Amino acid sequence: MTDRDPPVAPPRAAVARRAGAFDSSGIRKVFDLAATLDDPINLSIGQPDFAMPDAARAAAKAAIDAGRNGYTPTQGIPALRDRLEERTRRETGQPHRRLCVTSGSSGALVLTLMAILDPGDEVIVFEPAFVMYRPLVEFLGGRVVAIDTAPSFRIDVDRVAAMITPRTRAILLNTPANPTGHVAAADVVRDLARLAESCGVTLVSDELYRSYCYDAPFHSPALHSERVVVIDGFSKSHAMTGWRVGWVHGPADIVNACTMLQQYTFVCAPQVGQWAALAAVDAPMDMPLAECRRKRDKLMAGLRGRYRFEQPGGAFYLYPEAPGGSGRAFAERAVAAEKLLVVPGSVFGAADTHFRIAYTVDEQTLDRGIAALQRLAEHADRRS
Repeated sequence: MTDRDPPVAPPRAAVARRAGAFDSSGIRKVFDLAATLDDPINLSIGQPDFAMPDAARAAAKAAIDAGRNGYTPTQGIPALRDRLEERTRRETGQPHRRLCVTSGSSGALVLTLMAILDPGDEVIVFEPAFVMYRPLVEFLGGRVVAIDTAPSFRIDVDRVAAMITPRTRAILLNTPANPTGHVAAADVVRDLARLAESCGVTLVSDELYRSYCYDAPFHSPALHSERVVVIDGFSKSHAMTGWRVGWVHGPADIVNACTMLQQYTFVCAPQVGQWAALAAVDAPMDMPLAECRRKRDKLMAGLRGRYRFEQPGGAFYLYPEAPGGSGRAFAERAVAAEKLLVVPGSVFGAADTHFRIAYTVDEQTLDRGIAALQRLAEHADRRS
């Protein structure tokens, strides 16, 4: 080695530590497993099984034919943004509430957390929780403060108040909830919004499943506080998961920050999807939503007496307790014995006591799934 030779640096991994710290989504692993099985019974992926509205499909085709394939304004095409913003202001009674169209509701969640979190900030999350919440918070240098809501999945606002510290920046609420299907009561939603505002904490309300409320009306915390940030989209309500059109609405300072951050990340939501979404706004969805409720009731009737579960008031998931106590072990047994794909509860939080069933599937698959779950329960009874 001469004086002119550069120093030899120690070898370094090509992937950043924050990226290497995450594993693939447990749901995605189940999805990949399904591709390797011959004729599986797939009750794992949460997406609607009905078609997107005819008007939305026609609008998408017309947009393509008209050459509307380029960038749009970052905050969305004016026709869609104005329509959603006007509806939001009318529903909330808040004339100054701002809105930004995003690349899916997941994009809205990413932008919101980027806009409000600094490293070291704490975010209260109710577990079981949507799989993206913890990784996103930790990716941004935040710390998740998890509140376990099992077995009832109800939120105790007094318990939330006791968890708030000077480092608390946000509370993540998802109602109707993925994976439990729990719908928070109106008084809980109201009290949570008021608590967050009084403590200077941002309540982020993930309302992607708001149209799937079967037993009681939906209540948004944005009705009780102008500081609530709402995440929503067309993926679940209008069967447009692949079109990636969502939105975020809330106070101007946060939504303006989300809009700026979108310029440097997603740029904009896909233009064709935005025109499809504009047509979807007025599409009647009563029939497919009624079908989802019917399938929920059919699934519960088939499993009642064999599995323990809380009746889900919304979304399109059932979250039973796993025979034997381990959701992961039950999911593995279901694949081996029945080629049945469900998602273990360990994917959604620290507890491994439950498993998730997504029941928005065709009738034949649902019937096969119920029969397989019944056989698994009988086998578990014989073993115990």
